[in-house]
Amino acid sequence: MSTTSSAPRKRVLSGMRPTGKLHLGNYMGALHNWVRLQHEYDCYFFIADWHALTTDYADTSQVKQNTLEVVLDFLAAGLDPEQCVIFIQSHVKAHAELHLLFSMITPLGWLERVPTYKEQQENLSGKDLSTYGFLGYPLLQAADILIYQPDFVPVGQDQVAHVELTREVARRFNQFYKRKQAEGRLLVGDILRTGTLSKQIYVFPEPGVLLTPSPKLPGTDGRKMSKSYGNTILLSDPESIIRQKMKPMVTDPARVRRTDPGSPDKCPVGDLHKIFSSQETLAKVYDGCTTASIGCIECKGWAADAIVTMLQPIQEQRAKYENDLPLVQDILNDGTKRAAVRAEETMVRVRAAMGLEENLINAR
Repeated sequence: MSTTSSAPRKRVLSGMRPTGKLHLGNYMGALHNWVRLQHEYDCYFFIADWHALTTDYADTSQVKQNTLEVVLDFLAAGLDPEQCVIFIQSHVKAHAELHLLFSMITPLGWLERVPTYKEQQENLSGKDLSTYGFLGYPLLQAADILIYQPDFVPVGQDQVAHVELTREVARRFNQFYKRKQAEGRLLVGDILRTGTLSKQIYVFPEPGVLLTPSPKLPGTDGRKMSKSYGNTILLSDPESIIRQKMKPMVTDPARVRRTDPGSPDKCPVGDLHKIFSSQETLAKVYDGCTTASIGCIECKGWAADAIVTMLQPIQEQRAKYENDLPLVQDILNDGTKRAAVRAEETMVRVRAAMGLEENLINAR
């Protein structure tokens, strides 16, 4: 009689900074994909509140409330605590310990060459970013990732460089600190991951990337949707606010007059239709815009209809969680415990590899 056993699901890890209520760009750029991934992978999703301090350390008054808003949007959008682990970064202290240990071995040049390091210094010129926290945030990110030893990190194309730095840190650590295989003590988890009984087992596997599909999602001014531009539509915006934000939205510049034909392919509103509208509505948009048989106001109204319809179940779920905050706290407490257990498993290996075990007498 033969028995079959399913292989453990591969692990995925990702996080999001708490900047307050999430908008459509956050949803389509990451959260929508996470909801799908939780049914296919062993997923860990966290709110990166320490990362919020790397640029906003001077005023932390909103971090707590912003973190709660993100948690509510996570749950409202469909992240299921029965299917994934949801937690807050700072509540799992092992992240800080691993970040400290990584800082001992990581060359400064690696951090200085991260593309977003100089970009953010230029874009956030009004803030003093000459701190170690800002320079070292990619290393903290590497600790966030590697402490859970994920197989994949879902990212957009612009974040691939951060994952590559994480892979380099893992590689460097593994070169310095190789876990010697003690006879009869090889961990089952190592066998599952490596598939071999090698003489030396590396502490950190190098995670791969899962490129997140990134549909072109413009803000109300035609630029990329971003809170820094003030052009967002929030997941929690009521219908009246959504319609109000949509009315002045920029359109195809060729449509100066109502009678001028245009192209949805050159129009930010057209980009929204491609993401949120039905194929039937999209066909009407193309026909009406290219023949000038509809005006931009009508077209914007259809886009608002689609967005309102898509957001309705999300907002209903959010209201349920807003009315039961003790349940939200219980979800976070449970997620913290589960994440902390997994993180500590890694730290036991890290400390042993670096000769930092608490028990000096029996250490091997």
